[in-house]
Amino acid sequence: MSDDRRLVYSTEHGSLDKPQPKKGKPSRKNRRQQAAASVIQNPHKQGVRIRRESKGRGGKTVSIVDGLPLDGPALKILLKQLKAALGSGGAIKNGVLEIQGDHREKLLSLLEKQSYKCKLAGG
Repeated sequence: MSDDRRLVYSTEHGSLDKPQPKKGKPSRKNRRQQAAASVIQNPHKQGVRIRRESKGRGGKTVSIVDGLPLDGPALKILLKQLKAALGSGGAIKNGVLEIQGDHREKLLSLLEKQSYKCKLAGG
């Protein structure tokens, strides 16, 4: 090889160049790590967050209630009350309430009546 060219890849050794970190936007892996770090650290101080999701659900909208300071049986009772009041379905997944449809405003008023400190999250 001449001096103005250098070997970048070899089938025996793989990539020989050390990739330089890109400046600007963080990589997808770094964004996931930052999002995982931004999870509610102390939900008792943060209160309950109500948000809307539709990604990964075939276009269906779901209201997510996160940060409730309740255990399994108490969550089931609360979910049953909320579903009856809203007239929609729902489920508990990983300690988070998922209620079908966009019911954020109604959920906010229902949970505040039960003396939970709530806030709407997201746009």
